[in-house]
Amino acid sequence: MQVITIANQKGGVGKTTTAVALGGLLAGQGKRVLLVDLDPQGSLTSYFGHDPDTLQGSVHDIFTSVLNPDGRREVPADLPAQLLRDTTCPGLMLLPASTLQATLERKLAGVEGMGLVLRKALGHLRDEFDFVLLDNTPVLGVLLINSLAACERILIPVQTEFLALMGLERMLHTLTMVMRSQKRLLPYIIVPTMFDRRTGASIKSLRRIKHDYPETAWRYAIPIDTRFRDASQAGLVPSLFDPSTHGVKAYTRLLQDLIGTIEDTGLT
Repeated sequence: MQVITIANQKGGVGKTTTAVALGGLLAGQGKRVLLVDLDPQGSLTSYFGHDPDTLQGSVHDIFTSVLNPDGRREVPADLPAQLLRDTTCPGLMLLPASTLQATLERKLAGVEGMGLVLRKALGHLRDEFDFVLLDNTPVLGVLLINSLAACERILIPVQTEFLALMGLERMLHTLTMVMRSQKRLLPYIIVPTMFDRRTGASIKSLRRIKHDYPETAWRYAIPIDTRFRDASQAGLVPSLFDPSTHGVKAYTRLLQDLIGTIEDTGLT
C-alpha cells in the first residue's frame, strides 16, 4: 500500500482537486484507492456529498479513540474500516472529515504519543487498498504531522502566483524539520497548479518554481480548468465527469510520472 500526502501550508492551492483527480485516475486503472480527509473544513468530504458539520464517524474518531487513561495509543483494529464511505467512483473509498477535527489541537495538547496515530490506523487497512491519498489542512499541527509521519512520499501543490511561493517555502521548512526528527528522507514533488498561460504573473511564477527547485519541481503544470468546478458540483471525479479536459490530461501525466518515481525507488 502506497501512502501519499498532498500538503501545503497555504490554502486554495489545489490540494483537494489533486487528491480527487489522482484518486479517480488510479481507481480507473483498477487500483483500490482510499482518500483521507484530514482538513476540518472537510472540502474533500463535501465533494462527495457529506456534511462535515453533521457527519457521524470520521477521522476525528480515530484520534479520540486512542485517548485511553492507561496511556496506550492503539487504534482499535476494526475502527478504520467502520468509518469508510463509498464515493461516486467505483474502487474509490473515503475516510471523511468532521469539523470536530478543529478541536483536536486542544484535546491532544500535552498528550504524548499522538504523532503516529494515523500510521497505526492505516496499518489496519493495509490489505484493503493499493493507494492512500491524504488531503491535508494547511495548518501545522497534529493532523499534518500525523500525515507526514504516515506517508512514503509527498505532493506539494503550489498555485502559480507570488503569495503561494511564500507558502511553499514554509512547507519545505516544515518538511525539513519533520525529516530531521523522524531521521528519514521523504521524497516530494512540487506540483505547479492553476497555471494560466494568458497571464504574465502565472508564467513568471512557474519559471521561478522551476528555477528555484530544479530537482523537485514537476516538469509540467496543472492548468486552470473550469471543468474541475463543474465536476465538484456534480460530485464526480474529473476523469469520470469529462476525461477530455486539459486538466484531466495534465493529472494523467502527473500520475504517470509519480508511478514512475515509485517504481524507480522500488516501493511498489
